[in-house]
Amino acid sequence: MTAEFSGQITLDGPSGTGKSSVARQVAQQLGAHYLDTGAMYRAATVAVLDAGVALDDKVAVARAVSAATIEVGTDARREKVKVDGVDVRQRIRGAEVTRAVSPVSAVPAVRRLLVARQRELVNGADAVVVEGRDIGTVVLPDATLKIYLTASPEVRAQRRAGQLGVTDPDKIAALAADLRRRDDYDSRRADSPLRPAEDAVVVDSTDLAQEETVAKVVALALDAVRTGQAS
Repeated sequence: MTAEFSGQITLDGPSGTGKSSVARQVAQQLGAHYLDTGAMYRAATVAVLDAGVALDDKVAVARAVSAATIEVGTDARREKVKVDGVDVRQRIRGAEVTRAVSPVSAVPAVRRLLVARQRELVNGADAVVVEGRDIGTVVLPDATLKIYLTASPEVRAQRRAGQLGVTDPDKIAALAADLRRRDDYDSRRADSPLRPAEDAVVVDSTDLAQEETVAKVVALALDAVRTGQAS
């Protein structure tokens, strides 16, 4: 554990780049809190699916999310994701939620509600790593360090396939196509589109092992603190 870091790190990027794993390990090495905002949007999607409302009914979607009790922990060593008291850690990674999360997260009222909750969870922490898609641009625009993590769609599909235990080449190709579609959807949405913050450091992990990506982000974080202390 490194005790030198104090501040906020945002780690944004498209799906399948390994944001969650990288952010969690960075937080562990820096002794920081950790928040997976993607898990929060997926938990909100579980609430919408369980409410049985149409995904294109924005008012009903927002009402379902507002009515649900969504709990996401900030302990980097122990994942916690609950909806109305039910553990949904496995369910949020399934195909049903994955298909529905983009339209749910594109609803402005949902984003406003969850952004407020995200800020409540992290603003009291001395050191925190927050990962998502609009953290550096919207949620924590004054963060100590902003990282935008990317990788090629093919590599991202391979990584996602490994997580899901998929080995069939056609299914992996379909995963890559789904990732491209979600990238396009998220980058075009009117509210908080997926894009790097102007002052973000772009890290391309296509040719990096996860350990190398983690080491790079940790080094950038410690350098940001030293630079801030010197200025």
